[in-house]
Amino acid sequence: MLSFEPYGNPTYFALLGVALLPLMIGLLYGKRSRLYETLISIFFLVLTFGGPKWAQGVALIIYILYEVALTWGYAVYRKHQNSGPIFYLMVILAIAPLAIVKVTPAVENGQASLIGFLGISYLTFRAVQTMMETRDGTLKDYQVMTFLQFMLFFPTISSGPIDRYRRFEADYRSVPDRETYLGMVQKGIRYIFVGFLYKFILAYYFGTMLMPKLQLMAMHARGGFLDLSWPVLGYMYAYSADLFFDFAGYSLFAVGTSYIMGIATPMNFKQPWRSPNIKDFWNRWHITLSFWFRDFIYMRLVFWFMKHRIFKKPTTTANVTYIINMLVMGFWHGVTWYYITYGLFHGCALVINDTWLRYKKKHRASVPHNGFTQVFAIFLTANMVCFSFLIFSGLLDKLWFH
Repeated sequence: MLSFEPYGNPTYFALLGVALLPLMIGLLYGKRSRLYETLISIFFLVLTFGGPKWAQGVALIIYILYEVALTWGYAVYRKHQNSGPIFYLMVILAIAPLAIVKVTPAVENGQASLIGFLGISYLTFRAVQTMMETRDGTLKDYQVMTFLQFMLFFPTISSGPIDRYRRFEADYRSVPDRETYLGMVQKGIRYIFVGFLYKFILAYYFGTMLMPKLQLMAMHARGGFLDLSWPVLGYMYAYSADLFFDFAGYSLFAVGTSYIMGIATPMNFKQPWRSPNIKDFWNRWHITLSFWFRDFIYMRLVFWFMKHRIFKKPTTTANVTYIINMLVMGFWHGVTWYYITYGLFHGCALVINDTWLRYKKKHRASVPHNGFTQVFAIFLTANMVCFSFLIFSGLLDKLWFH
């Protein structure tokens, strides 16, 4: 049986083009066939999780049934009652499969969990936010079939972007007028072609041609202070470029395909290397993930700390929550010292950034703000982010412990 990584080769794109053509014709004439959308979703899910990956496919089916049971059960319960302990229990149960998948390699000498599959993190985020919005009362009309379409929307299933149930439902239940849809198709095709440039040319150069050479040079150059060397610096920049172009390229494929299907999936990147500070960077980098953590972890922790008056000062509340929020993000990437350090690094960076911004606000007259300081801020932020990606890459782990 054929098996493909999503957006991984020309055959996948050829099949995608053929599958989307009838859908495009229907949308141009004001018709959306939900049956046909379901069939092509199933087809591409089979391509992704079939063949040698059949075990992942079985795990996906079991996982989806499990999350549907939880979200539907909680939606029914929430219409009559609103118990905090029940809500927390349901969220824990929803997160449990992901937690098992993330922890298993750390306790089983690198062995992957049997219940893991490509995209489990992003599906968990969708399920949890659906449950949280049901609890808040912002999501009142939970529909099982719409939730299944939302969870199994094939363009974004493996690595996002992370959509929101209500936003997806609004697009899924409507048909854009012809002029609007033609604009979406135009954007979608442009996004896909830019994705080709990012993923198959630039990411290939940095990730496949440059990084292995720089890593080998870095390993041979060990012996200096903390085993650091010029090749390590080169690897830091090459890895940062590869990470951006590879992930941004994939995200453009996912968003472009979604647009062609008449679904305005949110963008994941917005010129992150132009950020003048680390907070602005997280408003531009992996946007749907950072906003998910902001809305469903950071803001809720801030509210809980303030409600229970854990800290006297709002700034202390914000600072502690920054650290917790980014540590959770670090643990989400994996239970390794370098992922956790990466999260802690960004948490501390956000604390320092807020402290600096408050200082600037109080001392506007004495702190210069001009073109030079703006360029310097962008340069400093970019290099700080690249250093964090060096930690994230795991190269320092290889240099120091292997």
